[in-house]
Amino acid sequence: MPFVMPDAARVHPVTLPDGSVHHGTVFLANVIDQPNIEVGDFTYASDFDPPPPEGWAARLAPYHFPMSEGRLIIGKFCQIAHGVRFITASANHAYAGLTSFPFGIFALDQEEMAQPDSRDMRIGHDVWLGYGALVCPAVSIGNGAIIGAGSVVRTDVPDYAIVAGNPARIVKMRLPTPDIDRMNRLAWWDWPTDQIARARIALEAGDLDVLEALAPPGR
Repeated sequence: MPFVMPDAARVHPVTLPDGSVHHGTVFLANVIDQPNIEVGDFTYASDFDPPPPEGWAARLAPYHFPMSEGRLIIGKFCQIAHGVRFITASANHAYAGLTSFPFGIFALDQEEMAQPDSRDMRIGHDVWLGYGALVCPAVSIGNGAIIGAGSVVRTDVPDYAIVAGNPARIVKMRLPTPDIDRMNRLAWWDWPTDQIARARIALEAGDLDVLEALAPPGR
C-alpha cells in the first residue's frame, strides 16, 4: 500500500496498534494559539507526562507569555522530544547595572515592566531536538540540524549540523556543503504532501539525486 502522509490537522497524529490514540504526541500547530509563537505543519512534540492541549506552549517555552516581546518560530517537520525547553529572550533580566533583580515585574507601571530583551528565537525545518535539550535566548537553529540529548544550545547552529554538550558544540556535519545547498534549494518540507509521500524512500535512504528528480518544477 502506498505511504500516505498523516493528516496535518490532527492534534494527536499517532495511533497505537490497538487503535487507541497516543495522547503523548501532538502536532503543535494544532494546540498552540499564541500570537508570538509560530509552528509549521507536521512539527510534533512528545512528552511522557503530556499537558492538556492548551498547555503545550507553557510546557515548551515556560517564560514566553502571550504578552512577551519577541517571537518563537519553529519550522515544519521538527521533532521535539520529552523535556525539551525553549528559554526565550523574554526570560532575560537586565544586568548592566548593579543588580539583576527585575524590580519592574512587580511595578504597576507598564513602562517599568518593559522587557530588556526582545530578540526572536528561530528553529528551522526538519530539526530533531533530543531528550532534555535546552535552547537559550535568541538562538537560531538551522534546517536539518540534530540537537543531542541534554544539550544546552547557547549559540547559533548551522544547517545540517549535529551538536551535543554544554555548551553545545558541533560534533559533525550531516552533509557536505554542496549537498546542504541542494537540500535548502529543494526545501522538501514545502512540497505538496502527496509529493513528500512519494519522496519518503529517497529521504530515508539519503538519495539526494532521486529526491532532486522527484522535486516539483522550479525546485
